[in-house]
Amino acid sequence: MDLKVSDGKRIVSIDRMRGFSLLGIFLVNMISFHSPYFNIDPETWWDGRLNLVTYRFIDLFVQASFYPLFAMLFGYGLVILRERSLEKGLKFNALALRRLSILLVIGIMHTFLVWEGDILITYSVCGFAFLLFIGWSAKRLLIAGMTLYIVPNLLLLLMLGATATLGGGAEFSMYDKLAADQAIQVYQTGSFAEVTKQRTSEWYENNNLMGLIFYFITILPLFLIGAGAAKMRLFENVEANSRKIAYYAAAFALIGLLIKALPYLGGRNLMTDYAQDVFGGAMLAMAYALFIALFSENRKFDRVLSPLAAAGRLSISNYLFQSVFSTLIFYSYGLGYYGKISIFAGTMLALIIYAFQLAVSSWWVKRYYYGPVEWLWRSGTYMKKQRFKKGEAS
Repeated sequence: MDLKVSDGKRIVSIDRMRGFSLLGIFLVNMISFHSPYFNIDPETWWDGRLNLVTYRFIDLFVQASFYPLFAMLFGYGLVILRERSLEKGLKFNALALRRLSILLVIGIMHTFLVWEGDILITYSVCGFAFLLFIGWSAKRLLIAGMTLYIVPNLLLLLMLGATATLGGGAEFSMYDKLAADQAIQVYQTGSFAEVTKQRTSEWYENNNLMGLIFYFITILPLFLIGAGAAKMRLFENVEANSRKIAYYAAAFALIGLLIKALPYLGGRNLMTDYAQDVFGGAMLAMAYALFIALFSENRKFDRVLSPLAAAGRLSISNYLFQSVFSTLIFYSYGLGYYGKISIFAGTMLALIIYAFQLAVSSWWVKRYYYGPVEWLWRSGTYMKKQRFKKGEAS
């Protein structure tokens, strides 16, 4: 059997990428779980060199490099779902609309009851738009995705560069002490109703009309690129193209890291900050995906990568668990540690929780077909109760 395909028709390297992206997303989200990240200057908020090094490591290698990976895998997965649905004679559009609608409901519950940094609402909304293009050829999807991503973001980058130049090259900062102090007070000591009001307000700041337009030039194009890769069967034909894939992986990693280092090399301003996230992050995400695909060809890496695949199979359950568990640690209706720990301590905590998730996920997939949320999602998608525990009758 193909090294990348086991357990039916699952593409193991895809699950491993999902599992790896869960780690990166968690490391970034953890900062927002315990601190008012978007209203502080992370270079100076925490004392000590260890915290500074931790922040810069996350900024270079993690920040904005894993949600693009997850987005491309989302598009990749929808194409696979479409192909397999059509093979079985199912009506894909109806199935996909149910799937995305259920994801939207889960995202709404996650956003307004748990944490405002949810990505599921964004993915479901962009997913509805993506269905208009999913039938396109691989070439057309890739060209459209890259054009929609590069052209508007490059224009926006130039506008930000002009703004930075006219502003005398002043350093860019989102620091807002009043907003940071308010967040700390509410999340540390507020009632559940007050916390909900705060998270709703923070969610709307990033998810208004301008936020929607931004997602359509950053998230939706990545869906298209991932879909194009799926139609090329990129991760199902790695061995035949390993040399070319290795070359692109190295090139994306090098260029991506150079772009991500721009704020440190040329000074932080509107232009370098945007380029770092939108272009550097996306290129590094592609490099990570290609490297994992290459490593998945070698069984020597199975011991390390197999737990990632298990976590990836439970990606939504693990993602939601991270939010629920973390907010119970930091919010007032839990232990109330919001604003009380450093970025280094938060990062170590995230790694411990993630290691626990790897262990539990590896145990779970040996006994169950799906994660608990994935089972509900799949049952709703097909409007039929799915098998859950291995060994039970269909």
